[in-house]
Amino acid sequence: MLALRGAVAAPRLLAVPVSCRSRRPSSGPAHDGHGQPREPPPGVRARRVAEPGPAPGAQPGPSESGDTRSYLWARYHEMKKLVYDLLPPGVCNLLNPAAIYANNEISLGDVEIYGFDYDYTLAQYSNLLHSMIFNTARDILIEQFKYPEGLGKYDYIPGFAIRGLHYDVQKSLLMKIDAFHYVQLGTAYRGLKPVPDEEVIELYGGTQHIPLYQMSDFYGKGPSLKQFMDIFSLPEMTLLSSVIDYFITHSIEFDQVHLYKDISDAIRDVHVKGVMYKWIEKDMEQYILHGDEIYAVLNRLVNHKKKLFLITNSPFSFVDKGMKHMVGKNWRDLFDMVIVQADKPNFFTDRRKPFRKLDDNGSLQWDKINQLEKGKIYKEGNLFDFLRLTGWRGSKVLYFGDHLYSDLADLMLRHGWRTGAIVPELETEIRIINTEQYMHSLTWQQALTGLLERMQMYQDAESKQVLLEWMKERQEIRSLTKNLFNPQFGSIFRTFHNPTYFSRRLVRFSDIYMASISCLLNYDVNFTFYPRRTPLQHEAPLWMDQLCTGCMKTPFLEEMVHIR
Repeated sequence: MLALRGAVAAPRLLAVPVSCRSRRPSSGPAHDGHGQPREPPPGVRARRVAEPGPAPGAQPGPSESGDTRSYLWARYHEMKKLVYDLLPPGVCNLLNPAAIYANNEISLGDVEIYGFDYDYTLAQYSNLLHSMIFNTARDILIEQFKYPEGLGKYDYIPGFAIRGLHYDVQKSLLMKIDAFHYVQLGTAYRGLKPVPDEEVIELYGGTQHIPLYQMSDFYGKGPSLKQFMDIFSLPEMTLLSSVIDYFITHSIEFDQVHLYKDISDAIRDVHVKGVMYKWIEKDMEQYILHGDEIYAVLNRLVNHKKKLFLITNSPFSFVDKGMKHMVGKNWRDLFDMVIVQADKPNFFTDRRKPFRKLDDNGSLQWDKINQLEKGKIYKEGNLFDFLRLTGWRGSKVLYFGDHLYSDLADLMLRHGWRTGAIVPELETEIRIINTEQYMHSLTWQQALTGLLERMQMYQDAESKQVLLEWMKERQEIRSLTKNLFNPQFGSIFRTFHNPTYFSRRLVRFSDIYMASISCLLNYDVNFTFYPRRTPLQHEAPLWMDQLCTGCMKTPFLEEMVHIR
C-alpha cells in the first residue's frame, strides 16, 4: 500500500485579522486603484488605521528614506529570503503519482457497479504505438491521397504535442486554450513553428479570446475548431503539423479544410481498417502495459461482490485477445456484461441502435434481446436500453474512461452516474511538480506576483522601471515552468496561472481522476474521497497565499519555522 500523502504536516493557518484598510501598505496613502489618493465621502471623517510595524531588520518605507527604488528592491530581497526559508525539507515530494484525486466527494462504499472503457482505460499502451500510427497514416497520405513523397522524410516527434489542444482549421493553428477561452500566448503553432503572439492576436480581431460557442460543438468537433481529447490524437496532431510544415517550407498552396479532412481520414483508416489492432495483437508484451495490475483490480472488485461491465468501441476479437493477455482466458467470468463496437458517444445519446448478441466466435446472432446475460458479448445498442434492461442507475454506478467527452460527459450530465477519468499524463506531470526546480520557481513566481500587485501604487519613473524588471522576470519564470512540462505547449492542466480548457472539462465531467486503473489498488473498497476545499478569490487565503500577496510579514517567520 502506497503512502498517499506526504509525511509533512499540513501547515496551520495563521490568524491574521486584517481589515480592507489595514491591507494597504503602510508606506503609501489610501488610493483608488490607479495610484491616486482617495478622499473620504462627504461627512465622513478620515480615520487613521494602525498599520503593522516593519519587520525586525526590514528596510524603512520610502516616506522615511525618500528612496523608493531602494525600498522596492529591499522588499524584493526580503521576500526572496522569506520564500527560500519557508520551503521545508521534503516539500518537493508531497504529491504521489499513484494517488487518486477527487473533484467531487464520492464514497466507494456506495458504488455497487463498476463500468470500464477498454482502450487507454483497462489497456494502457506503450508510446511506441504513436510512431506506428504516425508512419502508417503518413504513408496512406502519400500512397492513397497522392500527397508529396517528400513527406516520407518526416518522422513522429515524441513530446511535440499534448492532449487537449485546439486546432483552427481555417487558420491552420494548433494552440492551447484556457478555461476562459483565451489562447495561451507562445503556444500557437502553424506547422512545426510557433506563430508570433502579435499575429495570433491580429488573426482573432485584436484579442486572445476564441469564441468557442461559435466555432465548436459540445464534443469539440467543429465545424471550424477541433479539440484533440484522446491519447490516440497525439500522432494525428504531429502529422497535421508535419504536413503543414512541408507545404509552407516548399511554398505549396493548400486548402486548409481538405488537408485537415485528409489527415483525419488517414488516421481513422489506421483504426477502422484494423491495422492498429494487428500490431498490438502481434506483440502484446511490447504494446500493452500493466496487465497484471488490471487483473488484480478486477479480481478484487469481484471478491467484494461488485458487478462489472465493459463498454468499448473496439471489436470483440481485439478486446478478447487483449483481456486474455492481461487477465487470463476466463476474463469474461469477471464481467456481468460486455458491449463491443458501442459507437460512443452515440451509444449514450442515440436510442435507435438495438443490442445484438455475439456467439463465442464473435459471429452476430439475429434474435431479439430482452435481457442482458452475464458472460455474453453484445454489439452496438444504446444506453437507454441498457438502463431499462439492467436497472443500473444513478450514483451506484461508477464508470471509468480516458475520453472526457466520448466516455464521461453524457453519463455525468444526463444520467447521474459517477465517473472516473484515466489521465496517464498525470504521472509524468506530478513527477515534474515534485522537483525542487519546479517548486522553487512556482513559489517565487507567486511571491513576485504578490509584490507586483502590492507595489504598483508607486508610479514615479524609477519605481516604474523596477516594476518593469519584475514583470520581465515573472514572465521568464512562467516560461521556465511551462517548458518543464512541454517546450511547445506546457502542462495539459495549466495555462500559466489559469486552468486549461482540458482541465475545466476534467473537473466538470469526472468525480475522480488518476493516472491508471491500478491506482484503485491503493485504496480500500469503501474509501471515501474528499476534494480539498480550495479558496475562492474572495475567501481567506491559505498561508502561502498570505505570503505571496504580501500580507504575511517577517515577524511570522519564527512561527513558520515551527510548522515544519
